[in-house]
Amino acid sequence: MTHRTHKTKRNDGFTLIELLIVVAIIAIIAAVAFVALNPLVRFQEARDASRWHDVTELLSAIVLDQVDNGGHYLSAIQAMTTGTVYMIGTGTGGCNSQNDFCDTDATSTCVNLAGLVTEGYIAEVPFSPDGLGTWAASSTGYTLMTTTTGAITLRACESENTTEIFLAR
Repeated sequence: MTHRTHKTKRNDGFTLIELLIVVAIIAIIAAVAFVALNPLVRFQEARDASRWHDVTELLSAIVLDQVDNGGHYLSAIQAMTTGTVYMIGTGTGGCNSQNDFCDTDATSTCVNLAGLVTEGYIAEVPFSPDGLGTWAASSTGYTLMTTTTGAITLRACESENTTEIFLAR
């Protein structure tokens, strides 16, 4: 009598349908995560956070310069017309060219705060991260206004996820 040895073939691995189901589940999880994280909103919030930081830094530098100079503002700020909103920048004209992107319109004249850099209050005059507008040193995306009482208001032109970004002192 002969004994036959049966070799059983083992099918280790996954079937095509099992792989398709796993890929579909991963795709659904990725889509849900993408929608939940909403990267556009996260980028807008990051740019707004940067704008808040820049406005705070600039205003602190202006106030510190004022304190160090016996209550007098930087000469560029003293030369501003009270109640007029100026774009901060090195430009000499056309500083209102991006008013379409600003929460508050600026006049065509810029105010140059490079004196704060020269005197060591800030490392450089910051410019707003690009959102709808494109900002540079000539037109920074930040505005400055003085009042008759001597208070100053510093604003970011753009605010993507908040009503307006501004500080006043």
